[in-house]
Amino acid sequence: MHIGFWGANRTVTGSRTILDTRTARILIDCGLFHGDRATRAHNRADFPVDPSTIDAVILTHAHVDHSGFLPGLVRDGFRGTIWCTPGTADVCALLLPDAARLEVEEAHYANVHHTSRHKPALPLFTTHDADRALRQFRTHPFNSAFTPVHGVRATFSHAGHIIGASTVTIDDGETRVVFSGDLGRPRDAVMHAPEPRPQSDILVVESTYGDRRHPPSSGRNELAEITRATIARGGTLLIPAFAVGRTQEVLFLLGELRHTGSIPDVPVFLNSPMATSATDLFLRYRDEHRLTAEQCERMAHIVHFVRSVEESKDLTHDSTPKIVISASGMATGGRVLHHLIQLAPDSRNTVLFVGHQAIGTRGNSIVNGAKHVRIYGQDVEIRARIEHLNMLSAHADAEDLVRWLGSEQSTPIRTYLNHGEPDASAALQEHILRQLGWQVEVPAFATTIDTDALQSTTREAVHRG
Repeated sequence: MHIGFWGANRTVTGSRTILDTRTARILIDCGLFHGDRATRAHNRADFPVDPSTIDAVILTHAHVDHSGFLPGLVRDGFRGTIWCTPGTADVCALLLPDAARLEVEEAHYANVHHTSRHKPALPLFTTHDADRALRQFRTHPFNSAFTPVHGVRATFSHAGHIIGASTVTIDDGETRVVFSGDLGRPRDAVMHAPEPRPQSDILVVESTYGDRRHPPSSGRNELAEITRATIARGGTLLIPAFAVGRTQEVLFLLGELRHTGSIPDVPVFLNSPMATSATDLFLRYRDEHRLTAEQCERMAHIVHFVRSVEESKDLTHDSTPKIVISASGMATGGRVLHHLIQLAPDSRNTVLFVGHQAIGTRGNSIVNGAKHVRIYGQDVEIRARIEHLNMLSAHADAEDLVRWLGSEQSTPIRTYLNHGEPDASAALQEHILRQLGWQVEVPAFATTIDTDALQSTTREAVHRG
């Protein structure tokens, strides 16, 4: 088996890993790159292999940094099956058309307002491409082996994180490779803990928060304090949040705070069609999270769902105190940008970021003190109060990751860290070396490894020993 790392290497987006076995070619995840211009350029570059030569795609979960380029892959010739859990398929049915719609809308806006250096600006893919991709999905339940292609067995196990998220085990009869996917937190307020690590010869693990520990707080008290202070100033609390996962946790916390009278009774708006549908989906997959039926109903009933463009425009021009949740979580696109244009220049307002902000994104710039950000070709002044609650992240921290690695007794021949900024991956590498004594590497973009050679080297070392 050969494993090629073609995304999420020393960065947190664009997850794409190619496995070549003796009988098939499999792509694990097919994500979009976000961040600075150089990182985003990978979205427009030729795919590392001809998409028509890929026999199957296996998704760990639905977030667009893991699934978002599937419409482009299908447009460029991929005709195989896209395998995932039922929850992931349902979430992708929301995310992929929405990602395509945003691509088309932003290209149109750039052409009308002349805000792009490209003449004309073109979408990365279209809604037609997204619809075609969705027709190639096929689902399989957790913890039941299946055969995605001839000669290969695969299994999904629960990863926590979001609805449908999985750790993927691939076994070609000679080598067993495990991809952690994005691991949730063992004590998450909403999602169940990840299942223990499956046994493997080769292990590929995310490292998003490999250099830090989450605060012990649930974020509930901090969210209440931020909300009270913002409303007392006569301002609006804007929360850019990922449509699937963090939006539902924020709604849960706001519902509990409203129920106990800990925050003022001001309107709560969810201005993201995708997040609205995702919340409905979240209520259906109750076996994958911790919330009771009563808590789910409370979460759903406190919020006004903004569905139409006209409603969104009206909300954007409303200056009365309120809470607005809108995607995307790193302020890379979507309706939240129009709210930022309106709210960021006013010191009465607060912009609250939850979760990781990738280097090169607007969210990262704002959290790190930018006084201006560029949105739709205009400079937007940042005078609002900026808050960042890392404890609401859906990702395991360094301690959680090491604990998950140690949850299975066997030691992999080699462990590879992806999906992390350089400092985070390097820190987790050091934790693993010091606490577990494993051989662990951080592969660069375009690194390819030969598992036969690794196993042969290991056998020779054991023999010499």
